[in-house]
This record gives sequence, C-alpha cells and structure tokens, in this order.
Amino acid sequence: MIKHVVCFKLKDNSPEACQKAKEVLMSMKGNVPLLRDIEVGIDFLHSERSYDLHLQVLLDDEAALEAYQQDPYHCSVVKKYMHQVRESSVAVDWIVE
Repeated sequence: MIKHVVCFKLKDNSPEACQKAKEVLMSMKGNVPLLRDIEVGIDFLHSERSYDLHLQVLLDDEAALEAYQQDPYHCSVVKKYMHQVRESSVAVDWIVE
C-alpha cells in the first residue's frame, strides 16, 4: 500500500475557505475509485510553520498512485480547484509496511 500526503497553504486561510477546500478534497471519495481511504484535516494552530490543510490518501501500489495522478475527476475538479486557491503545497509518498 502507498500513502500519499499533501499539505496545502491557501491564499485565503479563513475558516470558510479552508472548509470549502476540505469539501472539494473529500469529494474524491466515491468519485476516484482508486482511493482505498481518504482523510482531510484543517489546521487549528495557525503557527508560522503550519500548513492550512492536510490530505492523506491510501492507494494499492505505485501504479495506482500514477493512475490517481491522471484520474479525470482528480484532475478536472480537485487539482483545478486546489491550484487556484493554494499558495503552496508539499507532498510525501511512502510504502506502508
């Protein structure tokens, strides 16, 4: 299994903007069949080093991760929206042992 984690800093990190971004990310559940699990969290500390949102998805393997990156819903809805509202993002992917 592969865990794919992305942290986002938003241009507008108001509670409403964070909630909307969370809803868009969570909309992948049921729309992206490759996902085995999805979790989205909103930061509450708002420290200098904090990111605003955390996305974590679980996928079967590296091939599923590659396919997820090209998934039509992920690309046309989620990536499109997140690229408009994010200031920056970081990601990490690892094999779950």
